[in-house]
Amino acid sequence: MRTAVGEVRTAAANAANAHDAAIWRWFSAVYDEGRLRWCRSANGWLVSVDHKHLSTEPDFYDAIRVARERYMASARRAAAA
Repeated sequence: MRTAVGEVRTAAANAANAHDAAIWRWFSAVYDEGRLRWCRSANGWLVSVDHKHLSTEPDFYDAIRVARERYMASARRAAAA
């Protein structure tokens, strides 16, 4: 039997999976195009796209996620201009 809480949890899990898949599709695309760079430093993972530093985070996944968010925000601003 499905409950309202169970349905909310399922919907949240599906949304998280879709978001995670979008991050890794973006990662694969910019990596394949040779536009993505990352390296480990004393401050964490540094991630750059198109030679622009976008994030430094202690966790690799978080560094990629933040870089994508900033890249997409920049692309939206450029499109709106």
